[in-house]
Amino acid sequence: MSSELESARIGFIGCGAMARALAGGLLAAGVAPDRMLGSDPASEQRSQFEQKLAIKSCQDNRDVVRASDVVVLCVKPGAISSVLHDLAGEPSLERPLWISIAAGVRLEALSSALPAGTRLVRAMPNTPALVGAGATALCLGGGVSSADRAVAETLFDAVGITWLAPDEALLDAVTGLSGSGPAYVFLILEALGDAGVRQGLPRDAAYKLAFQTVLGSAKLALEADRHPAELKDQVSSPGGTTIAGLQQLEKRGVRAAIYEAVAAATERSRELSGG
Repeated sequence: MSSELESARIGFIGCGAMARALAGGLLAAGVAPDRMLGSDPASEQRSQFEQKLAIKSCQDNRDVVRASDVVVLCVKPGAISSVLHDLAGEPSLERPLWISIAAGVRLEALSSALPAGTRLVRAMPNTPALVGAGATALCLGGGVSSADRAVAETLFDAVGITWLAPDEALLDAVTGLSGSGPAYVFLILEALGDAGVRQGLPRDAAYKLAFQTVLGSAKLALEADRHPAELKDQVSSPGGTTIAGLQQLEKRGVRAAIYEAVAAATERSRELSGG
């Protein structure tokens, strides 16, 4: 853990599932619960935040800003504008490092709603962060220091892996790939499991085998440091079962469908963010 994050006071505006995942990751990494605070207008969300994490919460977002060195915006994209508008007039808004996980809300929109000189980081995590296996892309705003970068990277490393995007425009592609990607994988998992059932496997066994196969394949790809094509060829014996299956996937256009899915989601992200 970066020394800057270890000593920082961290606040979460919004106490929903992603805020709970991030706070839980930080707890596991060694951040003390009394160094974190959440805020949310919904009492149920505050109650879950406190009960599951033993971290205090409050109703007023201003209390989080005043108490924090790092403020993580964990609200829906459509709520960002009103949340920041309601904070207008609060002294020293530019003091904390602000990190936003609101999909599609660009740094320019965030900075226009906060005082000049506010340090901003935009993050695009995905839902596997809820189980500590997320993939997050970060984009740094102007004035963000190397210490700020270390704080942001350490925060999201606590729930998976991080990648620093050199250009904010690339976050649309990140949204199309890893942001929307879990849904593509869940569709593939469902199809694999159902295919096993169709071939006579018990349903629970088919899904268990499908889930572990995808998990193990991803783990192997991450750790083998080899191109996926090499790993694919390693499984594909000449004239064997795997090559027969791969032939059908290519024939049915699975590769092209995935290309198009990522492209469509990327374009939709651009549309929603006004890019």
